Amino acid sequence: MRAASAPGGPIDHGGPNRSTRSRASGQPTRLETAFSHGILIVVVITLVAPFYFVIAASLKDKGALFEYPPQWLPLPPFLGNYERLIFDSGFLRWMFNTLLVAGTVTVVKVFLDSMAGYALAKLEFRGKRLVFLMMLLLLMVPFGVILIPLWSVAHWMHITNTYLALILPPLANPLGVFLMRQFILGLPSDLENAARLDGVSEFGIYRRIILPLIKPGLVVLAVIIFTDQFMSFIWPLVATQSDDLQVLTTGVASLRARGGVNYGLWSASAVMSLIPIAIFFFLLQRQFLARNLSGALKQ
Repeated sequence: MRAASAPGGPIDHGGPNRSTRSRASGQPTRLETAFSHGILIVVVITLVAPFYFVIAASLKDKGALFEYPPQWLPLPPFLGNYERLIFDSGFLRWMFNTLLVAGTVTVVKVFLDSMAGYALAKLEFRGKRLVFLMMLLLLMVPFGVILIPLWSVAHWMHITNTYLALILPPLANPLGVFLMRQFILGLPSDLENAARLDGVSEFGIYRRIILPLIKPGLVVLAVIIFTDQFMSFIWPLVATQSDDLQVLTTGVASLRARGGVNYGLWSASAVMSLIPIAIFFFLLQRQFLARNLSGALKQ
């Protein structure tokens, strides 16, 4: 006699049927899930390991750095590298110069690049295509080619070894204008055309309509500019000679010439240098995600 089925349908005893239904429904099996998690763990360890070794080296003295077997967790931590970095070097001055230059360039360049991108994307004027073509050509020129002419112009303007030498040349980078132009080209023209019919000026359209719509693009551009200026090395090294105008990249590089090779001190400077740029990146990342989520909820 055939066994009666349960009122709710046939009983699922697991086995091969479950894996077959998982493949049919597109859901990953347990083996696939475990394999994916294993790959992610390996990737995370690979990415985190260098940061861990730098932090651990910054908490060791010179003798503990070359011990074998190595001391994976420095106990007690040695804070002498950080004390020497803060009190016996110009690290705080380098940090101030870097934040001043990177912050000023970021604010000014985001404003100028967004206006230039709006003009190239939405306005019609004579020579528009030629200007855009010249910008594309400038993007293809390596910085090493224009290094000496750029220094000659700065020397002719008597701004070498000043903050202006660190701030003005990066403002001429056309990458931000290109990014803003491409971003604004994707915006519909109905709102700006309606604003023109209402008598709104072009600057009013840019400020009231374009800027609110391109906030995610502005955040991305700000992160790119700030990161690039924070890590700039060649131009600050050439444009300034005074110790009071050194930025983090040139200042940390000068530690070797002053105190010899001290990997603990270098590691401490690397850890301290990462803090501002990490804070800046994660703050803007939160704002970027919040804007995207709010737009999705409105839709």
